[in-house]
Amino acid sequence: MLRRPFMFLALIAGVAATDPAPASAAAIRIKDLVEFDGVRGNDLVGYGLVVGLNGTGDGLRNAPFTEEIMANLLERLGVNVAGEQFRPKNVAAVLVTASLPPFARAGGRVDVTVSAIGDASSLLGGTLVMTPLNGADGKIYAVAQGAIIAGGIAAKGQGASVTQGVPTAGSIPSGARVEREVEFDFGGLKAVRLALRNPDFTTAARIEQRINRSFGRRVAVMTDAGTVALDIGATRMASPAHALGRIENLTVEPEQKARVVVDQRSGTIVMGQDVRISRVAVAQGNLTLRIEEAPIAVQPNPFAQGETVVVPRTNAQIQTEPGKGLAEVAGTTSLSEVVAGLNALGVAPHDMIDILKSISAAGALHAEFVVR
Repeated sequence: MLRRPFMFLALIAGVAATDPAPASAAAIRIKDLVEFDGVRGNDLVGYGLVVGLNGTGDGLRNAPFTEEIMANLLERLGVNVAGEQFRPKNVAAVLVTASLPPFARAGGRVDVTVSAIGDASSLLGGTLVMTPLNGADGKIYAVAQGAIIAGGIAAKGQGASVTQGVPTAGSIPSGARVEREVEFDFGGLKAVRLALRNPDFTTAARIEQRINRSFGRRVAVMTDAGTVALDIGATRMASPAHALGRIENLTVEPEQKARVVVDQRSGTIVMGQDVRISRVAVAQGNLTLRIEEAPIAVQPNPFAQGETVVVPRTNAQIQTEPGKGLAEVAGTTSLSEVVAGLNALGVAPHDMIDILKSISAAGALHAEFVVR
């Protein structure tokens, strides 16, 4: 519905009638809603060398640490390089990162990521030399080695170069072997806490009720909006693993806060299904300022003693694009009606972000507004 245009952007016209209860969310498994206390990964990091590059390695004058670690590696292999000058172009210093999954056992394999830290231009075709990976406690938990799969392409000539993607970073699938296990007595736990990824009192209460209903007795207690405590002894299961294996596939309907998330850089707008907008009227228009420089060169008269002078000339125009006037977005009860009301304005996503900001400032957007 269109109205006559006004000089303002948003005008509150009233609050819509009480909305009916929103539709129920889909049932989600508990394992997809919570993190189990103690079941977590550990980050690993290491410093190593990539060899076999086709002239795209570190310039050793700009990255002396590459020469130092290469000399130490060769000496450990029995090659005496004391006093020698190394200037190869096929070696690069890298940082190697990995995540040790929970319950990883010695001999297992994990993926690693390799990233150049010097001035190497590409890691394509390189091979990571055996690199120990340390945990936060300084101990070695894995050793990485293997051929690197880089995700970019680089081509360089004498006059130009082309780079697609990031050839200075890559990965090695199953490139690290676990050498040390994380000490954790999971089987001896008397209680396990379930930490909700999105804390919410209603969701936590539903998880508590669902678990207790499954066991037929009180084995779970909600302690706060983000935690549900599970008494392993009360479950009468053989071990904590048996208890979690029973409850992780139980389903509940999570409850989430109404939220609108916008990304100003990409113009992305994401709305939850519970977003509501009170009855509001919105007008939007565009103002374009165009400035053109057209300098003129003025020549002196023939046989006259003078110099050529450049006279500046500027042409400035202000253009206002006609808008659609004042559009009314009625109080809605569903996400589809909210989107349809905003699309009635016929504006681009970036302009819609500004409209949503104004609606939120006017108090008509009943949701958490998040700008990234």
